[in-house]
Amino acid sequence: MKGLTDGFIVLILYFMGAAALALLLRKWVRVPKEVFRKTLHFILMGSLFVFTEAFRSPYDASLAAILFALALYPVLSILEKVPGYSGLLTERSHGEIKRSLLSVFLMFSLILLLCWGALGRKYLVTASVMAWGIGDAAAALFGKKYGRTYLKGRGLRGEKTLEGFIAMTVFSFLAVLLVLLHHQPQISVGYVPLALITATVTAVVELYTLDGMDTVTCPIAAAVTMIPMILYMGA
Repeated sequence: MKGLTDGFIVLILYFMGAAALALLLRKWVRVPKEVFRKTLHFILMGSLFVFTEAFRSPYDASLAAILFALALYPVLSILEKVPGYSGLLTERSHGEIKRSLLSVFLMFSLILLLCWGALGRKYLVTASVMAWGIGDAAAALFGKKYGRTYLKGRGLRGEKTLEGFIAMTVFSFLAVLLVLLHHQPQISVGYVPLALITATVTAVVELYTLDGMDTVTCPIAAAVTMIPMILYMGA
């Protein structure tokens, strides 16, 4: 796809189609709330591939992320006044979806500029976001179902579990490793410690991030962790 306009059209079509499918799923299938929340989470995370593949340059993609967030924010503000909106989207607090979308798109914009724009390494955009997206989903699902050991201490509210933390570390590790192997499989040995360090840092950052801001802090932490190691390896 060439040009900002063409990419923006693809982005709109992606969200229209994904939103329609998610709402049909919600209507026709009994889906647990946490599972549906993570379905929305994956839809949002999946839009990353529109930004990396449907736009010609990182600057077009970054600008599109900001413009899309600014356009969507007032629309969601109006929809919040519709009865049943919050329950349909399983919001935990008023305005949660709106705030999350704004945070994610601003994070996309920053990561695109840093990894793809400044460094010319588009695959690091994917690896950074997947470290958060896949890991966070695993932490929530495993933590809710199997979490028994609540983590307490300075900076922690005792709401997160050891089981969720381990799940995030493992799935973040796998996500980062698979992205890196797909990019350059010939140096796979070096990617194992890189992915493990990145996953651990991302999981720790998520553990101490409050008020849902892990959508920003975790991908940035993953990128900042990977970049010096990637540059050292010459990948």
